[in-house]
Amino acid sequence: MRITAKVMAAVLAVVLLCPASGDAQRQRNQGKTPSMIESLPEDQKIDTLISEMLAAWQLGDVDMMKSYYADDVSVVSGAFEPPVMGWAAYAQAYRRQRERIQAVALLERVNTLIKFRGNLAWVTYQWAFSATVDGQPLAARGHTTLVMEKRGDRWYITHNHTSIVPEAPAPAPAEAKPGPPNR
Repeated sequence: MRITAKVMAAVLAVVLLCPASGDAQRQRNQGKTPSMIESLPEDQKIDTLISEMLAAWQLGDVDMMKSYYADDVSVVSGAFEPPVMGWAAYAQAYRRQRERIQAVALLERVNTLIKFRGNLAWVTYQWAFSATVDGQPLAARGHTTLVMEKRGDRWYITHNHTSIVPEAPAPAPAEAKPGPPNR
């Protein structure tokens, strides 16, 4: 499938607002009470929060998503558009994009790395996404980097930067070079 610039921009916007799922992580954390999560090491808390936020995204639950984002969040997409500043603007952009999605077939997060410095954490991961958007099947993959800040006893996403990795075109078959004449 040839991806037009318009479709690519839609993919970028969708992926920006939907970094990836974490079905396995969510299943591991089902049944955990808040006190159980609070007792986890900081990196596991963050991993759990990301999985929960992504689950809320898949469900379309903006209120649940809000509990993971700072009011002053900044969001940068790979669609070469102005950054989104603040939760209200992000929620509005999310709702617009969510209206275009008919079905999310796959939303996967892999290779998550977390680095800490005081009350800040940098999280980076790769993702794969497939869905039906505007009635068309769509697939993409890319990277997301989150900056998180611990405010009080809770981690919040304060910056989200998502980029898509363009699919490389398949190499053209090499032309057959004429060999020596048959004798």
